[in-house]
Amino acid sequence: MYFGGIEAGGTKFVCAIGDEDGKIYARERVATEDPDATIPKVIQFFRNFKIESLGIGSFGPIDLNKDSATYGCIMSTPKLAWTDYPLVRTVKEALHVPVGFSTDVNGAALGELYRGAAKGLDGCLYITVGTGIGAGLVTNHQLLQGLSHPEMGHVLLRRSPEDKFEGICPYHGDCLEGLASGPALEARWGKPASELKNDLKVWKLEAEYLAQALMQYILILSPERIVMGGGVMKQKLLFPMIRIRLQELLGGYLDLPELKEHLDEYVVPPALGDNAGITGALILARQAFTESRVARA
Repeated sequence: MYFGGIEAGGTKFVCAIGDEDGKIYARERVATEDPDATIPKVIQFFRNFKIESLGIGSFGPIDLNKDSATYGCIMSTPKLAWTDYPLVRTVKEALHVPVGFSTDVNGAALGELYRGAAKGLDGCLYITVGTGIGAGLVTNHQLLQGLSHPEMGHVLLRRSPEDKFEGICPYHGDCLEGLASGPALEARWGKPASELKNDLKVWKLEAEYLAQALMQYILILSPERIVMGGGVMKQKLLFPMIRIRLQELLGGYLDLPELKEHLDEYVVPPALGDNAGITGALILARQAFTESRVARA
């Protein structure tokens, strides 16, 4: 029994074929151009295999309300060619299989919960810090969703007094994503993050903003574990700096061993590395297959 998975990102679509145990047998990357260029290549990849269902973890914002007329669409996005694009309907009509759909960070959260750094727990918070900043929360094995999916990358922060950078978010300016994403780092310092590895002041400020965000998430959501991935988090200095600052910000308010003695086991990198998202997409596919069987019974 084979499932299909798509990690639909702003720069590339990762397509994969896997089984119910998460083993991946085939994989292909397709550049994220406009839909007319990208989607036919994605569909052709899956037509080479017999899959039972498909899971998609997509960049957003996306419509996850199954009662909505625009369910399965990518909504307002800086990638203008994809605005209002009916992603789920398009692939479903082409492949004739059940489709599970969520955000890319929700997919990564599922991947790390079931097969990665949070395996054995009931939930986790997954945060990606890269081209953008986003997060997905699983609690009691259920993804958090209300009016829409969470947009935790756009929380407001307490600015460091010495930081005069205006921020790059087109909607909020100096929200978390506007101050701490990969493009924000490059805009502030004039170099990409990969060329700033040895500059401590860069990473001290980055750790400050990420630790502030984690404090808010912990106080509001109380996740069982926090997994931080994305290109920026590959900077090894960041994890210890974030943990130290987070503990200072919490100020001992929460008397929990995870936040005092075991913070190095609580705020962690993804065990699946860059495979968290596609692993989660395959889990979404398996869930969609199970739901379709229940609906037919």
